[in-house]
Amino acid sequence: MVFSQEKTATNLFCNRGWNVKKLVILGAGCAGTMVANKLRKKLAQKEWSITIIDKDDKHIYQPGLLFIPFGIYHAEDVIRSRSEFIARGVNFVIDEVVAVDTGKQVVETATGQYEYDKIIVCTGVSLAPEEIPGLMEGWQKVAFDFYTLEGAVNLSRALRKFKSGKLVLNIAEFPFKCPVAPLEFVYLADTYFTERALRDDVDIRLVTPLPGAFTKPKASAFFSQLIERKNIHVTASYDLAEVDCANKKIISASGEEIDFDLLVSIPPNVGARFLVKSGVAMDEIGYVKTNNHTLKAEQHENMFVLGDTTTLPTSKAGSVAHFSAEVMVENFLREIEGEPLREDFDGHANCFIETGFDKAALIDFNYDYEPLPGKFPLPGLGPFSLLGESKANHWGKMMFRWVYWNKLISGEELPLEAQMSLAGKVQD
Repeated sequence: MVFSQEKTATNLFCNRGWNVKKLVILGAGCAGTMVANKLRKKLAQKEWSITIIDKDDKHIYQPGLLFIPFGIYHAEDVIRSRSEFIARGVNFVIDEVVAVDTGKQVVETATGQYEYDKIIVCTGVSLAPEEIPGLMEGWQKVAFDFYTLEGAVNLSRALRKFKSGKLVLNIAEFPFKCPVAPLEFVYLADTYFTERALRDDVDIRLVTPLPGAFTKPKASAFFSQLIERKNIHVTASYDLAEVDCANKKIISASGEEIDFDLLVSIPPNVGARFLVKSGVAMDEIGYVKTNNHTLKAEQHENMFVLGDTTTLPTSKAGSVAHFSAEVMVENFLREIEGEPLREDFDGHANCFIETGFDKAALIDFNYDYEPLPGKFPLPGLGPFSLLGESKANHWGKMMFRWVYWNKLISGEELPLEAQMSLAGKVQD
């Protein structure tokens, strides 16, 4: 159990009779760290203590995991200490949360209990390969992922040894974290094997439950054109039922079999199991029912939800956590002052998508508008191209790692509005 050096001062306020209210944040990833830092700047320490709880002190830059299999990044490039980024005045507890009693407003960990007046759930999602029959038999042997540090490192080793054969990327079900990442992976795989003069010997296939390459029509058409140009094969609307790792094949519910020599799997994404056991999650999958516009939990009092564990009908991506955090912080402050919440979050998501050979695309969309072509952030000037490839987009993505470590999770204000703007976008 680890605390910031401000723990003693906060306890002194409590012991001397100060009426200090308690905010507990579950999860010290991107969403949790960002909102803890933002609220510490807004809330007086004599009035509010802030405690953030996570099971370890390893903060992973998740967008960077995609680059590890291809040798662009290494493990040390994407991992830092969580405590390095959590503001003074925030109590950082390293412990495992085992239950939340929403009636008594108590968080139970492996070693203690934490009462709360308000709670923010930012526990994210995790992979559940055990949910797919047969997958665990070859997990991290012939079937790999790139959504975890272990998986990305293991996949890097497997790709270095892979000289020829069928490389299959399979998405088990929707929703899953960062829905553009599978596209980025197959584009980068095309570059990787081309640069190694092995591309003609490697068959790259994307197998997806979606009807196309992406969830939005215009973006799906754009990315499908890139896939076709790169000679990447797509099997759409594929309902995965099981994986036969011994014979290296995936099998659909209708019995359609697809052979592989190396499988890159995106298994079901599930929320924290303690949320299910505690009745906080809305079902067995583990997501917490969240108001689409206020970020308030819909089934529990004094609770907000942020990041991938929400039920927001938009991408489970870091940009959504960033934009929704702006609205959530404002609503948190309004709620503790007895003011009505503002329904300001519009589902804004913004993602750079690597397309290979040092180029990338950019999409910007929300609940009401799908990704549109144009320029971002300055209309007509950019420098980034929407629904178009460019080297500027690629370098925008690569520079974002610095922005993430130095600006984003520290809770600093960035020159990007939480709400999506139509400025610079070309509408039909």
